Amino acid sequence: MREDCDILISGGGVAGLTAAAAFGTLGLRVIVVDPTPPVTAETDEGADLRTTAFLQPSIPVLRAAGLWARLEPHAAALWTMRIIDAGGAMPEPRIIKDFRSEEISEQPFGWNLPNWLLRREMVARLAELPDVSFRPGMATTGLFTREGEAIVTLSTGARITCRLALAADGRNSTLRAAAGIPVKTLTYGQKALAFAVTHPLPHQNISTEVHRSGGPFTLVPLPDRGGVPASAVVWMERGPEIARLAALPIADFEAEMTARSAGVLGPLKRVSRLTTWPIIAQVAARMTGQRLALMAEAAHVVPPIGAQGLNMSLADLSSLLDLAAAHPADLGSRAMLDRYHRLRHCEIEARVAGIDLLNRASMLGAPWLRDARAGALNAIYSLAPVRRTLMKAGLGVR
Repeated sequence: MREDCDILISGGGVAGLTAAAAFGTLGLRVIVVDPTPPVTAETDEGADLRTTAFLQPSIPVLRAAGLWARLEPHAAALWTMRIIDAGGAMPEPRIIKDFRSEEISEQPFGWNLPNWLLRREMVARLAELPDVSFRPGMATTGLFTREGEAIVTLSTGARITCRLALAADGRNSTLRAAAGIPVKTLTYGQKALAFAVTHPLPHQNISTEVHRSGGPFTLVPLPDRGGVPASAVVWMERGPEIARLAALPIADFEAEMTARSAGVLGPLKRVSRLTTWPIIAQVAARMTGQRLALMAEAAHVVPPIGAQGLNMSLADLSSLLDLAAAHPADLGSRAMLDRYHRLRHCEIEARVAGIDLLNRASMLGAPWLRDARAGALNAIYSLAPVRRTLMKAGLGVR
């Protein structure tokens, strides 16, 4: 069987579903496929318990896709980014620095939501769009391109002819591999744990990174859970340590995570199961192939520091939407895709390099190196113009 559309999106994660909603809202005919049906309830097996902080520049993309009105009621605002150095002899705060949104904007830095809830609302939005067909349970298995079209083969044997194939199918992208686009990968020997906690002290809409060694311990605000303050946690450590932590009895785990948090929100109580994944940085050599665009983790992967990952993905999407809206007849053309590569690739390489440096600094274990890290934090924070410039750079605005 063979059918056609304007855009075939491979990947039904948060980035792929957002892209489908955005292009569908533009009136383009979109088919989006993913081998795994989305899990849209927190307690279901396979639910993605990570959270996503949408920074300010991502909100217009979500609005254009008809998604923000659905998501905003469930979001926790992030007004302050707090960095705590706890690299002394004991895991206690020795330096606390607050980067406040009001220094550069009248809005929060961003808004945090659980990934499983994002999928729920995004799938519901796609159902409202007559020109979008979401087909979970199907994978892309092949790609053939020529000057005027791409033909994507699915695991069902179906073939889809499209003007543009969009790879949003993750760090091991099938479409990227089919196009022969190489990647550069950096490994750290780290893994991350993601889960939700409640705590007695209110988070006050402050996202907190606690640095000691092995990687940051990050607490990101969530809406209250049963009237009790709640946060999402991403705990990065070296792989063997993550394996040890994940195997602990719950009481021991809660004691260790409270100590690792430096007690900043009081005793932490784990209220969800654990999700584990490996930490890498990765950049594709190109953002495009013939009739093919890469976005999200098919194009770039970064450690979960500073809420950069998905916001970089939505910056990819924003560029593609602008190009598609400005020159609809050029959708998928060589000229459009060359412009997309030029718009995104250099910025992505610079951002990945910066996050790589921050992650390596967060892993420092030797006391004298941790002292140097603390001194650098003090120096940066004390220079207001530098502080504001870094905050704007983190948001992706000038």
